[in-house]
Amino acid sequence: MAASHRRHARCTLALAALTAATFGCAANPFKKQQSLAPPSLEPPPGVAAPAHTLPQTSSSAAPPSYADVDGRQLEAALVRSRQESQVMHDEIAALQDQLASTSSQLAQTRAAGLPPGADKPPRASNDGGVPTTPVVMQSAMTQLKLPDLQPRFDGAVVRIDIPADRLFDHGTANLLPEGTATLTQVSNELERVYPGHFIGIEGHVDTEPLQNASWTSPHQLTAARSAAVFDFLTTRTTMHESQLFLVAHGANHPLVSNATSAGRTRNRRVELVIYPDRSAVDIAAK
Repeated sequence: MAASHRRHARCTLALAALTAATFGCAANPFKKQQSLAPPSLEPPPGVAAPAHTLPQTSSSAAPPSYADVDGRQLEAALVRSRQESQVMHDEIAALQDQLASTSSQLAQTRAAGLPPGADKPPRASNDGGVPTTPVVMQSAMTQLKLPDLQPRFDGAVVRIDIPADRLFDHGTANLLPEGTATLTQVSNELERVYPGHFIGIEGHVDTEPLQNASWTSPHQLTAARSAAVFDFLTTRTTMHESQLFLVAHGANHPLVSNATSAGRTRNRRVELVIYPDRSAVDIAAK
């Protein structure tokens, strides 16, 4: 019996050796089988999970509740709303006033183009001392009767360029007879159209070297010429010294290039600059 068991064991070992030789170690019948992990239901990265696996949410949210809102907060919000409404109302009123002012200025501008015999635009004066508007200043400029001069509007002022060669001897501050006649004509027109307005007397020269040894700089020459015009206007015309002031620019502000003779001639000039404001002395005299 023992011999039979020994033969059975040898046969079993032989069969195992034959199986290992044929199929390899993986098919070893004596090898303990490992337990398999349960399959994972999580989708791989980048792949959305199936819709039926997602948690279900309620489609209808509960309506907001105002039970916890402080009554003082509501009252403060109402006050702010009223304040904002008042600010908007004030802004609308300011815009309406501005529109009315613009319409009035437009009517004055249109009046400047009326035919002879029709109502003429008012003079650029203001008895209340308030500066005249730029629109009125420019409109009144069309009334100046200066055939040989060309007034020009510059921002809020009117400029009248008078050639220096027409007013003075070359290189001096001595007024010519023709210069005094020109200044008289200009002053009459300014008093008619811009009565009592402040007027700047601004002297200019070109970049040529000074020929007269009496002047050490272009500013000295232009200051002397502005002073000569000031003296004439205050002593020989109806203009008051309180409405006039002097400026000496030298060669700092040319109208055109000084590269040509014609350009240098044009740059030698005296500018009368009429401002929107009026002299307080003239207003009091009125």
